[in-house]
Amino acid sequence: MLSEPRSGRLAAWGNALLAGLVSPDDAVHAIVEDDAVHRVEGLPGESAPVGLTLALGRLRGLGVTGLRVALPVPGHPLGLSGPPAFNERALEAEEAVVASGAAYGLVPEVYEAGPEDAAAVEDVHVEVVWHCLPVREAPPADVPSLGEAERELAEAMREATQVLSRLDVAASGPLAEAALDAYRARADRGRELLAPGYPPRAVRVLELAQRVGLLVSMAYDHGHGGAVSASEMAARAAALQPVERTARRAQVAAYNSYVEVREGGRG
Repeated sequence: MLSEPRSGRLAAWGNALLAGLVSPDDAVHAIVEDDAVHRVEGLPGESAPVGLTLALGRLRGLGVTGLRVALPVPGHPLGLSGPPAFNERALEAEEAVVASGAAYGLVPEVYEAGPEDAAAVEDVHVEVVWHCLPVREAPPADVPSLGEAERELAEAMREATQVLSRLDVAASGPLAEAALDAYRARADRGRELLAPGYPPRAVRVLELAQRVGLLVSMAYDHGHGGAVSASEMAARAAALQPVERTARRAQVAAYNSYVEVREGGRG
């Protein structure tokens, strides 16, 4: 959860484009970010993959009025509404975008190429194909309101800190420092966390969700501290799982808030 999900960028900037708040070029540039290219495959009326600019225009022509995010994992279909074929593909990718106004969803498939010993992100060539599939028009699973997410995150932040302290998880070393540096760099660009049109509260919730996600990722990946036995590591995973779940729910709430507010939903 250290990095912004591609589905988040597509939904946020796609919503801004659909609302006429940004130009197609600016939206596509923000969505693609450091990747080489994004294409959309399976659009109705298209026999081959097309670029994002054409795809977003085509989706608007098909009746799409907004885009939501899903960040599912096994046992937690967060943001999904079916059918099973779409859910399975989204679960495999652990992310998806679900359209509002027309029953379509987009699931990314990422292709990476570069030297095996690539030391820098710039050495890796990344192409993304978004697969357009039919979805069921139903409320997304387990997505809280922004207010609910903000309250849950405050408690999750306390729990994450307590868990790391209790389990003596080391948060030091070069990997942890690199993670912190990456987070600080992202935080310094806080105004870019979401696209134009999102409420300030959504930016605040997303920033806090990413901070909680950073703590969880560091606990899993960057140091074992006193949790050296299998039972201790299992205890750590069990303690952190609900915190990670809360952070993912909050991320989805933040990205989806634009559509929720526009449709008169929860805030």
